[in-house]
Amino acid sequence: MQAQEQINLFIAEQPEWQRKLMIRLRQLIHSTDETIEEVWRGNAPHFESGSMVLSMHPLKTCVSIWFHKGSSLKDASGLFKLTDKDEERELRKYKLEEGESVNEKAFVDLLKLALKQGRPTTRASESRNGKQTSALPQDLQHVLQHDEDAWERWNTLSATCQQEYVEWVTDAKQDEARKRRIAKALELIREGLSMSEAFKVG
Repeated sequence: MQAQEQINLFIAEQPEWQRKLMIRLRQLIHSTDETIEEVWRGNAPHFESGSMVLSMHPLKTCVSIWFHKGSSLKDASGLFKLTDKDEERELRKYKLEEGESVNEKAFVDLLKLALKQGRPTTRASESRNGKQTSALPQDLQHVLQHDEDAWERWNTLSATCQQEYVEWVTDAKQDEARKRRIAKALELIREGLSMSEAFKVG
C-alpha cells in the first residue's frame, strides 16, 4: 500500500475532531510546498522535502505536530509549548486540543522556516538502492509508544537506523531473546543511539 493510501486510512479512523484537524493540516502542508512527500513511518504520517520536516500524531487529548528540527526555528507566535525536558531536544511540538482550530498563518510560517533550513538525509540513497524500511513489529511499537521519550527519538532516527533495530529484534529466535532485545532497544532508542553507535568497538 502506498504511503498516501495508508495515511488516508489512518486519518479516516480517527475521531471526527482529530480527523478534521489532520485533514486541514495536511492541506496546509501541501499548499505551502507541492514538493513535500508523504511517508508512512512508525505508524504515523511524516512529511519530507529532502529531509524529515514534520509528522502528525493523534493522541488521546490532542493532535500533536512534531517539527523534527524545531529547536532552530523562530517561533514568533509561540505555537510550541515547552517543558524543561523539551529544552534539551531538537524536536518541538505544536499541540491542538479538541475545540481548537489551527493557527494557519503561524503554522505555515513555521513550516516555511523548516523547509528553508533543511538538512541532509539518507532517504534518497536508500531509495536508489531499492531498500525499504520493514514494518515496525507490534511488540516493539507497543513498548516505544508507551515511552514518550523513546517514541520521539524513534521518529527522529533515519530509515536506515530504524531498519537496523527492526531486523535486530525480528532476528531473535526465541521469545525470551526477543523480549531482551526489545528492552535493550528501548534503552538505546531513548538515548537517541543507532545500532552502529551503540555497539561500535573501541
